[in-house]
Amino acid sequence: MNKTELIAKIAENAGLSKVDAKKALEAAVEAVKDALVAGDKVQLVGFGTFAVKEQPAREGINPATKQKINIAAKKVAKFKAGAELADAVK
Repeated sequence: MNKTELIAKIAENAGLSKVDAKKALEAAVEAVKDALVAGDKVQLVGFGTFAVKEQPAREGINPATKQKINIAAKKVAKFKAGAELADAVK
């Protein structure tokens, strides 16, 4: 399902116009992004939790040259499915 299909499904399920559904989806995505940038986690009961995890610096290998390289530390967004979502997709 792509973004356009998701917007159509939201509009259908919520009884909204596609324009309003698009605004709602974009606002929700922006709110989650802002919370993650601020270092907060977003927990949607029954759906899952979005959080930021720090990956430490590590040493890797360049597959083309087989030389060792240093990989810098970074922050990554993680999603953990909630129990209801996990059970629904089983």
